[in-house]
Amino acid sequence: MKKIFLFLLIAQISFAQKDGFWDKERAFTKEIKLSAGNRTLVKIEDLPEGASEFVFRILLIDENGKITNSLASVLKAIPDPTGISQGTAGALFLTNSLSGDDKCVYGIYTSEKTGNQFLKDGKLETACYFSKEPINKDSKVISIKNTNCFENAPSIWFGFENKNWVLSTKIVLEVVSWVDYSASRGWNLETKKELVVLGKKLDWYKKSSNQSLFLAQFVESFTEKYKFSEYNQLLTVEKSKAINEMQEIALKKTNQFDSFLTTIRVEAIQLNNKNKVEEAISKIQNEIIFKNTANHIDYGLIGSFYLLSKQFEKAELNLEKAILLDKTDLTHRLNLSYVYLFTDRVSEAKDLHNQYKTQNINSNVSWVNQTKSDFSDFEKNGFTTDNFKKILRILE
Repeated sequence: MKKIFLFLLIAQISFAQKDGFWDKERAFTKEIKLSAGNRTLVKIEDLPEGASEFVFRILLIDENGKITNSLASVLKAIPDPTGISQGTAGALFLTNSLSGDDKCVYGIYTSEKTGNQFLKDGKLETACYFSKEPINKDSKVISIKNTNCFENAPSIWFGFENKNWVLSTKIVLEVVSWVDYSASRGWNLETKKELVVLGKKLDWYKKSSNQSLFLAQFVESFTEKYKFSEYNQLLTVEKSKAINEMQEIALKKTNQFDSFLTTIRVEAIQLNNKNKVEEAISKIQNEIIFKNTANHIDYGLIGSFYLLSKQFEKAELNLEKAILLDKTDLTHRLNLSYVYLFTDRVSEAKDLHNQYKTQNINSNVSWVNQTKSDFSDFEKNGFTTDNFKKILRILE
């Protein structure tokens, strides 16, 4: 029979779902000396955030008795509180065999007021859990989330009454909490609703092709990184930064980030077309480059904005960055040739045109045709055209 029990216990430990931990660091242990017939009330330190169960052990021992194993050390081998409450095997496993003949009754209270009333009248009925039958040892797992009396109680009190008529006794009380990982972070249905409200205000949520997926990932990312208490302590500017970070993570995890960047680029192009060049440049810089998410498209785009606004040095700098990131996109090299042309470096411009004039910019547009089209646009926008004929002769 012992072998069967041992096998079941090992199997239970191996397959139990580890969605929390025994909070051994904050385990409560106290030795209480209680005179014959007297009562006492012991406050347990505040239960840790996310505690869903707690296990207690009570032992009455004589003055020279010692407990061989602490409750916390016993719990190391048990990964899930569910297993403890199944049958008497768990209770026997938790209860130390060392106990004396002394007896006591006890009750567990969730308010100091009801505990103090017990001290006065000895009535246990107001306790959330009690034992009227005098015991010399006891242990039990209390489910907080499944017991209305204990739910939302930040603290608990143990009331004891020594049932010995003559002798004092020593009561050893141990309490260890099981902390649920998810609950310990402080997020519940109500607090998550706050994140949903935030998420729905985000510009990308309104533009997203899959709003529900984005919103779900936004909430999940937030609750993974921050505890609710941590989030509440952030300054306004810190919260704003955190929201933007979680938005980016949600976009990436839902495979919508590329669409998000494309949307920003399109908006920047639209601003540029409305002659709002600085706004277009700032949009790419602030929303893409400064967030370290830029690729060759972004540097090439901002380089073209600088080129069209005749900021040639800045245009050259960004176009060179674009070429370093992608040497195959000839659009950046063509735009760079224009920078050379407008800064009187005609020979460098000619070198580029000679090198790439037989190639296509993309599958539908050739280098030559794109150059002619761009020259026409430059003329309409008042650019100096003196060197255009030199380049066109190369392309013919």
